[in-house]
Amino acid sequence: MNDAPVIAIVDDDVSVRRSLLRVVRSAGYQAEAFASAREFLAWLSTGRAACLVLDVQMDGMSGFDLQERLAVPIIFITAHDDAPMRARIAQSGASAHLQKPFDARTVLNAIRRAVVRDGAVDQGPIGPQNGVGET
Repeated sequence: MNDAPVIAIVDDDVSVRRSLLRVVRSAGYQAEAFASAREFLAWLSTGRAACLVLDVQMDGMSGFDLQERLAVPIIFITAHDDAPMRARIAQSGASAHLQKPFDARTVLNAIRRAVVRDGAVDQGPIGPQNGVGET
């Protein structure tokens, strides 16, 4: 059994998920990828994540909506990096904010800081998944 922290990747872009999975696993972490917030929440019934790399804007439930229900470090990723988005991310308490595209070193540094700062303690959801709003 691998004791490495599980890093969850939630992004509706398959190429981003695939790329991040390779990068995160090559750094020695376990990684799971999900195409939507709902898919990730369904996985939480059996899994735990030490950190989430989470797209802000997705169909259905947004990254912000998902973050409201979790007690786990969040690294927001977005291609929509304007002033209102940066302000909302800053107010969210996220561990980091990365603008797409970003390089492997940048995302791995953000993951390491988030996992180390929070002691690599896996945490689950705060509330029921059906209580999360849609955007």
